[in-house]
Amino acid sequence: MKLTRLASVAAACLIAMTATVFGPVRNVHAQTVGALVDVEGVRENALVGYGIVVGLAGSGDGTQAKYTTQSLANMLKQFGTRLPENVNLRSRNAAAVMVSATFPPGYRRGQTIDVTVSSLGDAKSLRGGTLLMTPLRAADGDVYALAQGNLVIPGLNAQGRSGSSVTINTPTTGRIPKGATIEREVATDFAETPSVRLNLKRPDFQTASRIVDAINQALGGEVASTADATSVDVAAPQGPSQRVAFVAKLRALKVGQTEVAPRIVFNSRTGTVVISQGVTVKPAVVSHGALKVTIAEGTAVSQPNEFARGTTVAAPVSEIDVSQRGGNAFQWKSGASLQAIVDTINRTGATPDDLMAILQALSEAGALTGELVVI
Repeated sequence: MKLTRLASVAAACLIAMTATVFGPVRNVHAQTVGALVDVEGVRENALVGYGIVVGLAGSGDGTQAKYTTQSLANMLKQFGTRLPENVNLRSRNAAAVMVSATFPPGYRRGQTIDVTVSSLGDAKSLRGGTLLMTPLRAADGDVYALAQGNLVIPGLNAQGRSGSSVTINTPTTGRIPKGATIEREVATDFAETPSVRLNLKRPDFQTASRIVDAINQALGGEVASTADATSVDVAAPQGPSQRVAFVAKLRALKVGQTEVAPRIVFNSRTGTVVISQGVTVKPAVVSHGALKVTIAEGTAVSQPNEFARGTTVAAPVSEIDVSQRGGNAFQWKSGASLQAIVDTINRTGATPDDLMAILQALSEAGALTGELVVI
């Protein structure tokens, strides 16, 4: 690697990439069928419910959360306690919460699942609280589980008389291990259809074809088939026990030589850049600017002298400064990988945003062999 200092230039960074690429490089490895597909009819379902947490030490919802007081009044009515109409119910020991859980596939009545409890109002902390019985509903509106129990809160909030406070983690969200009991089972047609459908987690024509070949070779005959890059249909036995054992055998089969195209993944929110093995760069030249603009806002006051009849006037004042760094030129030997280029850019102090901008420009120019993904 040869580094040459240039004189002042308009661009901030000039990168000359002379990596010779003879063809796309791919990661080749064997995987099981279970790692590549999901079985149709065997999946998780989301549950959600609205509830009340009680037993808080004055850290619950304030008077602004009207729905909390209304929920408490409705709950007391169910237990035969009717409040006078002119009474304003206030309780800092309660909080309105949303309860969420995941219904695992195949769970039966009486089994328990974990739930997550999150504050809905302006409660300071849910530490020490107890969730009252809360029905959990699925997307169809039916109740599938009932949640109740003591919360486990990983966060902490403390406040002094002067108003100073400290917060660790998130005290308004907690979990109840095994806090919900399944009351209704989710219907599935897994054991009723003549075949089992395997849905690819990442649709791909080549992967679907390789899965079909692996199943037919292991079981014999033409038991597996596919009509697209999304799913594979496999003829399965009708008996429940035999079908479960059959699917377990399918998931354990090896799919030989599955090719995965190299990828570059950007997280635009956090600035994270992940580059998979096999990504290379074709010969290209990139000029990336580093323009810095600073704007300072202020106010200038114009006041008349003692004997004048004018008025005091305040006028805004803006100071704008524009600066631009010099640049460095880098040259890599033939055959350099993208990782070597990234390491060099990082040594110059470039930010993740700079790296993202450079790689995006390379992708648009067709100089990257990998797939560019922005999340």
